Amino acid sequence: MTTPSQTLAHSVGDVIAEREYPISRDSLVRYAGASGDFNPIHYRDDVAAGVGLPGVLAHGMLTMGIAVQPVVDWLEDRGWVVEYGVRFTRPVVVDPVDGAVISVVATVGQVDESGVPSRIDLTVRAAAQTVLGKAQVRVAFR
Repeated sequence: MTTPSQTLAHSVGDVIAEREYPISRDSLVRYAGASGDFNPIHYRDDVAAGVGLPGVLAHGMLTMGIAVQPVVDWLEDRGWVVEYGVRFTRPVVVDPVDGAVISVVATVGQVDESGVPSRIDLTVRAAAQTVLGKAQVRVAFR
């Protein structure tokens, strides 16, 4: 008979999830409506260019929210996110035609004495560049 901790046991470095999330300018408009963040750098090319940006940018909190989703999916109803933090390293530029793709790789960063993950580390990239640094998710299980 296996115990819950045995079924959750992992080693540091194990990949628990890999996902790609396409986002479009429509995604930015929907997020702006949901969050109330209507800063024009998130939807107007002329404003973004006028302040020296390479193009319209995805909201940082949208990027952060997308990045944690693979961990939430992996946890299912077995556990929850206790703490989540990131460093914003580069903006996600969202092309008006092609959009952008945010890729996330979630790996076990730390385990407890029984091998159950307690921290998940995220590698978050867009356009072949890391966009979130030190992205770490503390998790707990039932």
